[in-house]
Amino acid sequence: MVRLIVDNVHVAYPIYNSQQNMRRALFARTIGGLIQSETRRPNVLLVNALNGVSLDLMEGDRLGLVGHNGAGKSTLLRVMAGIYEPVAGRVLVEGRMTPLFDTMPGLDGEDTGYENIVTAGYLHGMTHAEIERKIPYIESFSGLGEFLSLPYRTYSSGMMMRLGFSIATAVDPEILLMDEGIGAGDASFAERATKRLEEFAGESRIMVLASHSEQLLRKTCNRAALMQSGRIMALGSPDEIFARYRELPHAAAPEPVLN
Repeated sequence: MVRLIVDNVHVAYPIYNSQQNMRRALFARTIGGLIQSETRRPNVLLVNALNGVSLDLMEGDRLGLVGHNGAGKSTLLRVMAGIYEPVAGRVLVEGRMTPLFDTMPGLDGEDTGYENIVTAGYLHGMTHAEIERKIPYIESFSGLGEFLSLPYRTYSSGMMMRLGFSIATAVDPEILLMDEGIGAGDASFAERATKRLEEFAGESRIMVLASHSEQLLRKTCNRAALMQSGRIMALGSPDEIFARYRELPHAAAPEPVLN
């Protein structure tokens, strides 16, 4: 059984030495969460990035996260992946989690491409036998050829992205978390990468995708959540949620909340 439960999760970031009104306004516009002073430490501001978020996803759910920049979409993905720790609430995961918003976990500049494939495979939860079975795909899809026998530090940024992307999409996903901002290397690689992402999403049993693209979410998701100021304002079909999204006053930034 595959399941992902987010139960009344709250996430807050402390910001130190930030009392000026200009900085309060700047953080409010950049992050999108509610900002308030911490009572016990008046020089510390807290950005409430998530406020009581709850979701219950079962096998077959493909959830699109909709909202303006700073609404909490990426933070929610990272809480689901265990990268951010909630200050309250909990996340329960049944199944293998595959985050695809950082395609290069743990790659070492001194190790060869092949050595990094093994290391990253372990970090993605693969067994050694699975890694060995996936190496031919990674060799072929990355197109790096003999460079896989050279140290990772000798790669260009585009080659690094090719390797990281190829490793990440070699995993057999059960619960897939994707951020639209994922990079895919140089232009010649982008078309194949986009097609692979669509295939990869279809192979997962639960998927959560954060995106601004209405076309992409309608194509890949059967459910959607509208996020605003760190809260889920509505759950429904992509049609329903995008209708609600278009009604939001996107030009208005959230105002800081001060004690």
